[in-house]
Amino acid sequence: MKFAYFHLMPYTESPEHTQDWPVPNKRFDPRTGEKLYNAYLDNMVYAEECGFDWVGCNEHHMSPFGMMSNPNLIGASLIQRTTRIKIAMVGNLIPLLNPLRVAEEYAMLDVLSGGRLVAGMFRGIPHEYVAYNMAPSESYGRLIEATQLIIKAWTEPEPFGWEGEYYQYRAVSIWPRPIQQPHPRIIMSGSSPRSAEIAGRFGAMFGIAQLKTFDDARNLIDIYRESAKAHGFDPKPEDVLVSLTLSLAEDADEAKETLTNGRRFFAEVLGGGLRTAQKLVLQKTRYYGDEMKGKFVDARKSAQISVDDLLDQGTILCGTPKMVVDQLKHVHAAMGHGVTNINMKVGNIPDETIYKGMDLFKDQVLPHVRDL
Repeated sequence: MKFAYFHLMPYTESPEHTQDWPVPNKRFDPRTGEKLYNAYLDNMVYAEECGFDWVGCNEHHMSPFGMMSNPNLIGASLIQRTTRIKIAMVGNLIPLLNPLRVAEEYAMLDVLSGGRLVAGMFRGIPHEYVAYNMAPSESYGRLIEATQLIIKAWTEPEPFGWEGEYYQYRAVSIWPRPIQQPHPRIIMSGSSPRSAEIAGRFGAMFGIAQLKTFDDARNLIDIYRESAKAHGFDPKPEDVLVSLTLSLAEDADEAKETLTNGRRFFAEVLGGGLRTAQKLVLQKTRYYGDEMKGKFVDARKSAQISVDDLLDQGTILCGTPKMVVDQLKHVHAAMGHGVTNINMKVGNIPDETIYKGMDLFKDQVLPHVRDL
């Protein structure tokens, strides 16, 4: 089992609730932001010392939900301060961006890191399309074509032209080329059956960004595997990633209280404007098919589910080291995955609490689950 350490880089210094979209940036204090960026980078670098195999960055816009509007900048900083850990871009929101720029920046990160890049090709969550004024109905088409173009830009040794539905280029020959050959390992998310099918089509790693129920996750993994095999790729456990929230302490009640408070802040403060934007997208566009709309809207209520209920469902990691070891083994037995993505910075959970949890993970959890 490999473990990834993921961080949203939330802006946690404003306690005001809001349903506005975009969230007014008068609430952002640049000097406070400077301190948060540096503190978060220190924390992400520490993941290497704690035995994590990956450290993950992602992209969000116009909200305190996450301050990584360009995760590649964070990835470049992490590369200079680490030597072993893989730099996982999970990821650039491909339909919103210039695919050649993504191909170039990912290649730069792979070369700078000596071949440590994991290249995320992600569609993003609905509100990002409001932020960048992109038609949500084009999201799947752009994701597929852009990924095809990026792979060709990485692997074609001679200049070529591209005439697609969404992208047209007279001549393409990116510099630099990536170190990893034929190209860096790609990861794609699978929040819906169509996303799972697309990940399998490209022979990418498959990531479940939020474990909601075991049955839903297993269904998506099955769709991914069937699609991959139909396109000549036979996925192994290391090709499947499952994301889990972790709250770890010597005392189980302390871990539960910490996570309860962090989830409340996340829902009430960080997620308000984001939910407003997502509601607009889901009501007025074809971002998801009808079968997925209800599931996504219902997911907004997930913060009202108690930590104890989530533990009963087996969809989070919370408690003492021994409890978390048992929980990880349970999830692995159900999912059969080879990479677990860990998120510990939920809402405004204090950084000192997270460092204590990371140390417990390194000393009392990791040695017992590494061989899963």
